[in-house]
Order: sequence, then C-alpha cells, then structure tokens
Amino acid sequence: MNNPIKIAVDAMGGENSPNKIIEGISIHSKKNNSINYKIFGNENLILPLINKNNISNERYDIIHTESIVEDSDSALGAAKKKDSSLWLAIESLKNNSSDAIVSAGNTGALFVIAKLNLKMIENIDKPALSGLWPNKNGLNVVLDLGANIECSEKNLIDFSLMGSALHKALFENESAKVALLNVGSEETKGNNIIKNTFQTLSTKKNSLYEFHGYIEGNEIMEGKVNVIVTDGFTGNVALKTAEGTANFITTELKNALSSSIIGKISSLINFKNIKKFKDKLDPRLYNGAILLGLNKPVIKSHGSTDSLGFASSLSVCEQIIRGRLIDKIKENIN
Repeated sequence: MNNPIKIAVDAMGGENSPNKIIEGISIHSKKNNSINYKIFGNENLILPLINKNNISNERYDIIHTESIVEDSDSALGAAKKKDSSLWLAIESLKNNSSDAIVSAGNTGALFVIAKLNLKMIENIDKPALSGLWPNKNGLNVVLDLGANIECSEKNLIDFSLMGSALHKALFENESAKVALLNVGSEETKGNNIIKNTFQTLSTKKNSLYEFHGYIEGNEIMEGKVNVIVTDGFTGNVALKTAEGTANFITTELKNALSSSIIGKISSLINFKNIKKFKDKLDPRLYNGAILLGLNKPVIKSHGSTDSLGFASSLSVCEQIIRGRLIDKIKENIN
C-alpha cells in the first residue's frame, strides 16, 4: 500500500468490545485496501478476533494495553490512565503516527483526553460535537450535539464555519447551506445570543457556505439546508428525540407487518421499499460524531452501536481525512 491512511482505534471502548470493534474493522477493510488500522487494546483478546475475521496482517498493527477506560470512570479519573487504550490511541494522533482516532468508549473521557493531548485550531474557542442526520435530499451536518451546554455568539459562528467545512469534506460537490435551530422562523424569535448570531451571519458573508436564517425542529429533515447549528443542550435533546422517534417508527412498522398474514404478504411484496425505508432511519448508517475544533480528527462512535455502526464511523474517519477537513477549517477560520 502506498501511504495508507492510518486510523487509531480504541478497541476496548463501548458495549461488546473488542468483538464489535474488530468485526467493524473487518467490514470496513473490505471496502478499501488503503487503510491501516492501529489497534489499541488487549492483544490476547484482539488477535483471536482478527484471525476469526480473516483480516490480513498487512492491514493492522496491535499496540498492547491492559489498562482501559471504563464507562463508569469520571473524565478526570480516566485522564490519569495514561497507559489506557484510549489515551495511547489519542497520543498516537498527537505524535503524527495516526491520521485520525475513533472510539466507542466513555464520551467525557474522550473529550478530556483529546483536549489534553491535542491543540485547538487557532481562533476556535470551543470544540463542538458534530454528527450526520438524514434529510429528504441526503444528509445534514448538525452541531453542537452535547459538547457545550452554553454557547456564545462567537461559538455559534465558529460552529457554522466548522460544520460547513465538515460538509464540504464529506460532500465535495454540494454547497453548504447553514441555518440556526430556533423556536421560530421570525427574526424576533429566540434569545439574544441566537438573534445576534443571526444578524452577524446575515451580514458577514463567507465563501464556504450560504446562510439561510432560522430553521425549526420540524424542518430539520426537509433538506432545504444541510448544516444546522445550535448549542449543545438543544442539539443533544433534538438528537435523542429523533433517534427515539426513528426507533419507534421502525419497531411499530415491523410489528404491524408481522401481526397478520396480510401484513406478512405485504412486507414480502414490498421488501425492497421497506428495506430502503428502514435504512433511511437506521442510526448505524450515520454513526460517527466528529469533535470539531481540535487540530486533529477525533471521532466518537456510539457506545451501544454494533459492528456495522462502528464500520460506519471508520468510513467517516476515512472521508474527513481524504476531504482535508482540518485544512478546510484553518483556511476559512479568519
């Protein structure tokens, strides 16, 4: 392989790890042969899983660690475990031996250890957690999803720029269209911070994105915009509500189609359409939140996702490296 992308993987974080981590690597590795996986964790547990999944020894390096960050660890307590799989994976990014890091483990620990090891991009005050969200026309970038409960006007403006850079890195041929999540579409709605942000974004043009004003929660999936900016409290509540609604709809649909003979026959006849519908709402296919604002790519996989979801987070790593996400933010921040 010529100059493969190197992804540092915390193999010990999240539910059912390292099983789902190695299975996720196996799924992702079959799609692209130019990725090298630096796997941090207990080699005695990892190696049998690698052999079971027939992953070529040219595709990975195992960095043995016996210490792990538990979900029950506090962020500060986890930061003291400097021999843990999470710390060493992030440290490899700091030392330029990896191009990105992904973990399905303790979210607070990931944030703190990443900030201790990595520098912020110049002129960015706070990092933001950004994720992908389906809409009628494709995918939204939504941020912040929980890193910052309170945000200033400058934070929201920075989020607009970073979210747009992420969208361009993922979807190079699409225009980034920014909107502020608010309680109404009128200019007078919202608190002073969001109204001041609206005024600034309306008058301060940026070649990276188009500003489209306010958007309400029921318009998120319309597809009229593709970068949605809010504070971490609102973003996290909106995300969890959307995930719960999607799970409710798919579960109720499955129950309805399996509760009678007619329903079962209908599901067989419309199998392709039903699968397409379920895939559109499947959170595993959009797994992989990005901690924006740091000078290296840090990706958070959902802790309860399965191997398919973890493979999706590896794909996000690959896309943002190839799309030069960090460079795009630095080029446009001023």
